[in-house]
Amino acid sequence: MTVPAVLAAIRAAEAAAGRAPGSVRLVAVTKGQPLEAIERAVLPYAALQPGGLPLGEGRAQELRDKAAQRPDLEWHFIGPLQLNKVKYLRPVTLVHSLEATRQAETLADAAAGWGRAPAVLLQVHNGEAQKHGIPPHDLRRVYGEVVATGLTVRGLMVMAPEGDPDAARRVFLETAQRAQDLGLPELSMGMSGDYELAIHAGATLVRVGRSLFL
Repeated sequence: MTVPAVLAAIRAAEAAAGRAPGSVRLVAVTKGQPLEAIERAVLPYAALQPGGLPLGEGRAQELRDKAAQRPDLEWHFIGPLQLNKVKYLRPVTLVHSLEATRQAETLADAAAGWGRAPAVLLQVHNGEAQKHGIPPHDLRRVYGEVVATGLTVRGLMVMAPEGDPDAARRVFLETAQRAQDLGLPELSMGMSGDYELAIHAGATLVRVGRSLFL
């Protein structure tokens, strides 16, 4: 699917869920894609979404290299956050995948040297052993510790189990409730195979990549 087709599907899912047009923002997942492919498949359509199309990278050094060539773009970090790679996240406006207080401390220390700090989302564990994230019972504690570092927590992120729509729906709804309980406005939920379900559950950011480069 092209960016216009994905945006149309997002608008249709918003309408089906009774949500306002434009309440969900597409994050174009560009990890593993060369800058030339991004400039061909994504950037020509940035004006179709109010505020443009943020680009989601999952590898810190790859993000650093691409952002050095295109510092004019909005970059998000969506991958596992390694402490020794935090230094590469200076161009980032939003980190989707913060899952530990130590990560927040390292990011806050680096940001003090940069003169600006990205906002963050806390990644919630979805129950699958191989996935990253904060166990739900620890979420409120970690949230308080991250806020204490001075970082701005804007919301939550979750990755739903793949191939099981019922489980995905449950994970999305539970995460939306947790964000509401914490008074957090942003929900990064849903990828290429399940973003319509995520929108129905309340997602404000959907991360789509595979569909955009076919």
